Amino acid sequence: MTILALYASKKDLKAAVGQPLRYQETSAFGPEYRATGRFSVAGRPHLSRICKREFFAEVVMEDGKISKVS
Repeated sequence: MTILALYASKKDLKAAVGQPLRYQETSAFGPEYRATGRFSVAGRPHLSRICKREFFAEVVMEDGKISKVS
């Protein structure tokens, strides 16, 4: 599973480096978000109504802030 990223595009997510991640958990097996670590996120228009088309990214978090998006 991936975390739902609440951004309109991957470009907007990359612009948020240095800020806390806006997200929604999607797993029924417990939280996947980690304040420090690496995980996958997806922007899905049918779930979030925020993004215009689907995108995927890997996010690296350090101390609750986005440090890298790829």
